[in-house]
Amino acid sequence: MTLSEQNTVFDIWWEKPSVLFPFLITVDDVPAGFAFVATPPYTPCPPNINYYLNEFFLLRPFRGNGVGEEAARQVFDRFRGNWEVQTGSMERNVRAQMFWRKTLKDYANGQYSEEPGNDPDTGDKLVFRFTNS
Repeated sequence: MTLSEQNTVFDIWWEKPSVLFPFLITVDDVPAGFAFVATPPYTPCPPNINYYLNEFFLLRPFRGNGVGEEAARQVFDRFRGNWEVQTGSMERNVRAQMFWRKTLKDYANGQYSEEPGNDPDTGDKLVFRFTNS
């Protein structure tokens, strides 16, 4: 896929401001990552899910020092309801799995679920769900 084609994929995030929410994560005014939150009908989730964390990325220099946890907390606090977060269940995603387990344990006081899932396009995944309303 060319860069132009990749940009086209992301255009929708700026075209649907009432249902798709892109966030730039910054540290001292320096871009550190991004988070994309989707709502129905732009989620692959069951009907009872209000918010889906479609993308969450943090640049390597900002990982492991609390920036990701704080960014996730701020994003979650903006929207109240039933959430779904997914990550690949492959071995290479162990760090992301550990991040979400710790972050959701702290944020949701341990009141979250985790279950395996599968997507025909992306393969095996872990699905985390919690409520913050």
